[in-house]
Amino acid sequence: MRQEERMATFIQSLDEGNTGILAEIEKEARKERVPIIRQETQNLLRLLLDMKRPASILEIGTAVGFSTLFLLEHNPVPCRIVTIENYKKRIPIAREHFKRAGKEEQIHLMEGDAMEILPTLSGTFDFIFLDAAKGQYIHFLPELLRLLEAGGTLVSDNVLQEGDILESRFAVTRRNRTIHKRMREYLYELTHDSRLITSVLPVGDGVTVSSRKKESR
Repeated sequence: MRQEERMATFIQSLDEGNTGILAEIEKEARKERVPIIRQETQNLLRLLLDMKRPASILEIGTAVGFSTLFLLEHNPVPCRIVTIENYKKRIPIAREHFKRAGKEEQIHLMEGDAMEILPTLSGTFDFIFLDAAKGQYIHFLPELLRLLEAGGTLVSDNVLQEGDILESRFAVTRRNRTIHKRMREYLYELTHDSRLITSVLPVGDGVTVSSRKKESR
């Protein structure tokens, strides 16, 4: 086992994991091979939520609702959350999970393409969690910045693409080259936008944490 894998295993061993409905959904998702946020990313989100204590959260990529409920569970203050999902097969599963958790009143699940839904949203959000189609991140960014409150936090998951992001575009499979190119563009924009302070972290499959400067609005 490589040192990186040993280190990840050790860090994971320190985590007590989820309980209750979150543990049940996590177990079901892994059994059905539904991708959910990795353990290391969960730990980071817990910390960020405790520090930020957002009153409003926007999530792009509901899947089966695990991450939505996770964000609610670990936010120390009451909040509203708007979450967007385009994969019709998973939407009823997410709604059932919200019902099981008794969180239906706090969650507004919007069905459809985030590219079409984001421009219809008004107001701003204190915390945005992006975990959707990786090739669309760069296209979502203008709307995400419009919706991100001054001082707000944008977290983007799975940005390192299992290490492919390090490679030349010719070293990745042809079908992944567009996603590879767009993700590199996304990372460049996040780290060079004067309105943001961004850190790219090798957590899970790569996470960016961006804070919008308070004077940028």
